[in-house]
Amino acid sequence: MTRKVKKIVLAYSGGLDTSVILPWLKEKYGCSVVAFAADLGQGSEELDGIKGKALASGADKCVVADLRKEFAEQYCFKILTAGAIYEQVYMLGTSIARPLIAKAQVDCALREGADAVAHGATGKGNDQVRFELTYMALAPQLQIIAPWKDPSFELTSREAAIEYAKARNIPIAQTKKKIYSRDRNLWHISHEGADLEDPANEPLDDLWVMSVPVSKAPNKPAYVNVEFKSGVPVAIDGHRLPGHELVERLNTLGGRHAVGQVDLVENRLVGIKSRGAYETPGGTILFEAHRALEGITLDRETLHYKQQVSLKYAEMVYYGQWFCPLREALDAFVASTQRNVTGSVRVKCFKGRATVAGVTSPKSLYSGKLASFTMGSEYTPSDATGFIKLFGLQMRGRGRR
Repeated sequence: MTRKVKKIVLAYSGGLDTSVILPWLKEKYGCSVVAFAADLGQGSEELDGIKGKALASGADKCVVADLRKEFAEQYCFKILTAGAIYEQVYMLGTSIARPLIAKAQVDCALREGADAVAHGATGKGNDQVRFELTYMALAPQLQIIAPWKDPSFELTSREAAIEYAKARNIPIAQTKKKIYSRDRNLWHISHEGADLEDPANEPLDDLWVMSVPVSKAPNKPAYVNVEFKSGVPVAIDGHRLPGHELVERLNTLGGRHAVGQVDLVENRLVGIKSRGAYETPGGTILFEAHRALEGITLDRETLHYKQQVSLKYAEMVYYGQWFCPLREALDAFVASTQRNVTGSVRVKCFKGRATVAGVTSPKSLYSGKLASFTMGSEYTPSDATGFIKLFGLQMRGRGRR
């Protein structure tokens, strides 16, 4: 049963959806509304003037929290060490941000004495699940308000939302000619809607924001050296940096060379196939480097089992199950696998690709003598004869039958 609401904390981005939801909440509930904005590295274009915009749109207060370092080190780097990539190519840039935003929003609601939290995610997408699962896990006593799922919410399209904003003099960046739905943070930017809704349409060159089109990437490659300690990136080209600054620098480098562009038709949790274009330049460099370092520091059985864990981990992040016991248990497994993932990886960025150009580690399991085509005392070839006979015993028996 819906309780009377006295104060709402809205997850506010300043984008189209939350810009119109804010005054709608005021009109419908007649209560105090606090706009909560999270700085996840989306840049000054989105954050400059966001407090003034929120207040002008009807907010009683606007809180902006700088979460960049926490986002990089406690969220992005966890999916990196887990090797979590959804459906082979999506590096979970939006997915991994939502639990942190919702957690900080809940903290804000408790500080402000609010009795409700609200979000602007649609009833068709994944974000509604990610926000609401986090609310339930961390503060089940708070009422959840999701306007897009309210039957009285008449703004059922982005076109209608634009008209609503114009009628109330709410400044918005979108127009009916430029109507991509974008989500940007330190890790990536996503693009959805408009011409992308038809999978037959190739992404236009002017779609890309964090990176240049491949056709405009330099003809000369760039190299970067990434250092890891226990699976976590700690330095670039010898310079130790906090997590968010490290990712920012790699974003600049990767973006200049068109690294990290993905065009994907993905399977949403709610059962809908959706098409999106993603840019994850720095993350792509880190994933490639981390994969290479694991290749020389993890034994075969651990590496292969971790690949199975990576798939489950990616699903859980995509589904919004961050604050649950299984994810925490998987983190413990991943942390154990990363104890020896220490070393340095040289990555080449060129024409849309990040490729490993060299890897070294003091914990390396790689033996040049064993791997060499030259036979030595380290390996007796005749030993393989008996091994193969035993390994293929059942196959040989079946063949005889």
